[in-house]
Amino acid sequence: MPATIDPVSALLDWYDKHARTLPWRAPRGTTPAPYHVWLSEIMLQQTTVTTVKPYFEKFLTLFPTVEALAAAQDDAVMAAWAGLGYYSRARNLLKCARLVTDRFDGRFPDTEDALLKLPGIGPYTAAAIAAIAFNRVAAPVDGNIERVLARLYALQTPLPALKAEVKEKNTALVSAHRPGDFAQAMMDLGATLCTPKRPNCLICPWQEICVARQTGIQETLPKRAPKKPKPQRVGTVYWLENNKGEVLLHRRPDKGLLGGMLCFPSTGWDAQNETDLPSSLPDQWARLNGEVVHVFTHFRLTLTMCAQTAPKGFRKPRNHIWLHPRDFANAALPNVMTKVAKTVLLG
Repeated sequence: MPATIDPVSALLDWYDKHARTLPWRAPRGTTPAPYHVWLSEIMLQQTTVTTVKPYFEKFLTLFPTVEALAAAQDDAVMAAWAGLGYYSRARNLLKCARLVTDRFDGRFPDTEDALLKLPGIGPYTAAAIAAIAFNRVAAPVDGNIERVLARLYALQTPLPALKAEVKEKNTALVSAHRPGDFAQAMMDLGATLCTPKRPNCLICPWQEICVARQTGIQETLPKRAPKKPKPQRVGTVYWLENNKGEVLLHRRPDKGLLGGMLCFPSTGWDAQNETDLPSSLPDQWARLNGEVVHVFTHFRLTLTMCAQTAPKGFRKPRNHIWLHPRDFANAALPNVMTKVAKTVLLG
């Protein structure tokens, strides 16, 4: 890579003029709140900035401090999280808040090694918190940074094997004086200029030294290994109403897919959480129109729906509750079950 400019100074100068305004970022010249940095980084895992913004602001209203979050009821946190997906993050969020409150008196550790020992914090998140919240020299690597550095150095290794190479390059490049700003600057560069398609190279602070731009291959990087098709699953959801118009919901175990969330009883797609409603209430289920398709990280799910009214004397099974549809919005229903509810109620 030609050394015609200092990449660190060029990027930080650009960042000082063009940094994004985000609700979790501290105003220029002030110290970031570790709670805000941690909360945003957990929410941003595999989730876009646009999606996270309202959730982050809602959480700060409901749980303004890590102590307030630690003291909250599990159901309240899961309900506030509903719709963000990847619900193990919400469970780990609570575990981490309670551990930080109980063991560290509400203060987050300030090193990567110590942060890595907290629930829900992996290598990227530990590095990001250490750099942004505590200005530690750390080199977080997210999707934006992978793309920026793959192009800057014209790295040819396909993802995901590329990650180790990018980490090494980032560690060598990171600013020793403003590591937090440097990390956020690379994230902003990837989000606003060095985008996956049609990168705006003409106004990029690294245009002179970007090897991919010089060779005209910037839109081909980073390379990706061929994706395997997602497995397909199908299932049936059972919509059981009582004479009050309430619907039966099952509280899933804390561990596993959609852990701790409220779901309509179902069969066919998750062997660990099969309902026995079809056998305990046979022959009265009516097939409803429509179907729900939902894509999880590792599979694509198609659900059909059946409904009936609970017969006299029916007793709800253990770990089930009755809930009126008007209260669904305030309950911890994951996106897939919200889709089911809308399909049934509007169908």
